[in-house]
Amino acid sequence: MESVQNIKQRFEIIGNDPKLNRAIEKAIQVAPTDISVLVTGESGVGKESIPKIIHSLSHRKHGKYIAVNCGAIPEGTIDSELFGHEKGSFTGATGARDGYFEVADGGTIFLDEVGELPLTTQVRLLRVLENGEFIKVGSSQVQKTNVRIVAATNVNMFDAIEKGKFREDLYYRLSTVDINLPPLRERKDDIHLLFRKFASDFSQKYKMPPIRLDDNAVDLLLKYRWSGNIRQLRNIAEQISVLETNRTISYQTLYAYLPQEGSNLPAVIKDKKSESDFSNEREILYKVLFDMKSDLNDLKKLTLELMQNGSAKVQEANKNLIQKIYGQKEDTEITFEEPRMSVIPPQNNAQQEEFEDEDDDQNYLFAEAVEEEETLRLDAKEIELIKKALDRNKGKRKAAADELGISERTLYRKIKQFDL
Repeated sequence: MESVQNIKQRFEIIGNDPKLNRAIEKAIQVAPTDISVLVTGESGVGKESIPKIIHSLSHRKHGKYIAVNCGAIPEGTIDSELFGHEKGSFTGATGARDGYFEVADGGTIFLDEVGELPLTTQVRLLRVLENGEFIKVGSSQVQKTNVRIVAATNVNMFDAIEKGKFREDLYYRLSTVDINLPPLRERKDDIHLLFRKFASDFSQKYKMPPIRLDDNAVDLLLKYRWSGNIRQLRNIAEQISVLETNRTISYQTLYAYLPQEGSNLPAVIKDKKSESDFSNEREILYKVLFDMKSDLNDLKKLTLELMQNGSAKVQEANKNLIQKIYGQKEDTEITFEEPRMSVIPPQNNAQQEEFEDEDDDQNYLFAEAVEEEETLRLDAKEIELIKKALDRNKGKRKAAADELGISERTLYRKIKQFDL
């Protein structure tokens, strides 16, 4: 069995992180078997190296090795790519085609970004894993294949399973052995080693002196998050190697090349359910109704006391309350008469709702105040308020809407709704 150090040199893997070494050890141990392997890790950590190690150390090393990026193949053609198709099986199928599983028979298939596979393709792949059988698109003949499957993904598979995007049975068939590669930010001691390796490679490629970082720049390099991992580090090293004439890189120079994460990204805001206009207007109506009910209860109490003793004190309190409700000025003279209990509030005739004098207003108010039972239905109160507002403003909808505290558009909708 080859050592981890030999494998690193053979596949140009840089780093001495314990997690990285453990991942390589697992790949070496599982390579001689036909166990399916799932490689997990963030994008850019170098997951594609693991299946190459496994294939090169297995008894299939003389067979074909095919790497398939599942996320790059359109959903409508991925079944044809993987399993092949017969002539005329779909539009554009001018001839029969062998799929990757047929071509790689006896070898290894690396399914990169396996989490992006459509559910229908996942069913076909599960059958291959269970008994090595597949059917070409447009065919009814079952074919056999003997391939080793190594898959990789950068998505959280348990979240994908929970959301119904990935089959749980397929996950457990693929992940007989799970090899996880750590992100670059967890390999602090390897970051500068990788940067120096990339700087050396690009100096040879572009025939330039290699760049080097001063101490402050090295500190920045190690503290940066590197969300794009090794791929991002390589790109930064290439940019600086090509663009900078001064081959000693300072903190400020390196800082200018590092994207400041989150600076140019949209803010993440929690989903918040906003209330509709109608809900706001309904709250206003509730408040108006509750205030109105409170005023009516006060009027009832004062009216009953007035009917019992008619004292000057009660009349003064009643006068102040009526002034508050009707917005009369302090110098307006208000006289009280014995309430005529036979007065009934007008129901439907809009013209009768305009009272000709103040005495009728008071009679209506007293008759309402002594009414034993009140209608508490919200729609009835809404109709009553809208009618009063329209009558008080002589049919002018905008003025009526302002008085009610709602928009003119909402008032129009209410008039249409209640057929006023």
